[in-house]
Amino acid sequence: MPDARVIPLPGLGPATPDESSGTEPEGGTAPSPERGHSEPAHPEPERPEAEHPEAERPRSVAGDEPGTPGWERALAGALAFVRRRLAGEYQVDEFGFDPDLTDNVLLPALRPLYENWFRVDVIGVHNLPSQGGALVVANHSGTLPLDALMTAYGVHAEHPAHRYLRMLGADLVFRLPVVGVLARKSGQTLACHPDAERLLRSGELVGVWPEGFKGVGKPFRDRYKLQRFGRGGFVSAALRTGAPIVPCAIVGAEEIYPKIGDIKALARLLGLPYFPVTPTFPLLGPLGAVPLPSKWYIEFGEPIPTDGFGEGAADDPMLVFNLTDQVRETIQQTLYRLLTQRRNVFLG
Repeated sequence: MPDARVIPLPGLGPATPDESSGTEPEGGTAPSPERGHSEPAHPEPERPEAEHPEAERPRSVAGDEPGTPGWERALAGALAFVRRRLAGEYQVDEFGFDPDLTDNVLLPALRPLYENWFRVDVIGVHNLPSQGGALVVANHSGTLPLDALMTAYGVHAEHPAHRYLRMLGADLVFRLPVVGVLARKSGQTLACHPDAERLLRSGELVGVWPEGFKGVGKPFRDRYKLQRFGRGGFVSAALRTGAPIVPCAIVGAEEIYPKIGDIKALARLLGLPYFPVTPTFPLLGPLGAVPLPSKWYIEFGEPIPTDGFGEGAADDPMLVFNLTDQVRETIQQTLYRLLTQRRNVFLG
């Protein structure tokens, strides 16, 4: 079986099957019928194609004809996807990102959660650039990091350019079986300066959740209170590449798994940062892993430019601290505003 080709980041796009081409309809003139006088026969004007039912027309790909039932189109797309995978006709970049798998398997799997369960409303998507690098910085919460997945889906689904959000994740994500592989395939990479800068310089939209496990695993009583943003490494990466920083506030994720306790001994045994106790888990077993259907809002704020600070700005600790604090305060104030506008946790 052929291996997938590895290509550099610029110009990366999902592989598409060759378009089917049909035979051009033959043109020509029809002889005029016999006449009862001696005038020479003149060729008749060429008739439109619609009057030539016998003319061979280009054939369209199966499932693309107008009026084709939805299930036939889905089946045709699935078969085309399987053929590409078996033939190795897909591309991955140097980080392992597989756009073909992401578009056809991973993102569609998130659609029911995004559209029907959490009913996500995205605000300010116009603040995300249509091209070029930018760093999206968001608050983190929810016990399980579903907020990152919903943000990535929202960017791709709602942005006019359908951009991919290349998320920076903790090393624990890539150590988990299956999850680590899928994370790489979906475009995620390790949250470190070199990877973040390479992605930004390549013109990618990069997402970071600087609260880390302190944010996603905080108790329910501390909901919507931002934790420390680390040492501002994400700001340094933006300054070195001149990429704008886009603050992002997420409301709704705090309520999906209200964390009311932590079994620390079990967490240490499993090598996890915490083992959560919620009103439904572990009391209800696997059923307790179903997230509560809270109503979500994701708002992207105005970009904060970083390209005007000059060379060496990333090595100025006071500048890095001030920008980090500015981003954090912007997100916190946006959270407060969204919360005051929300009437109900589940109805919005």
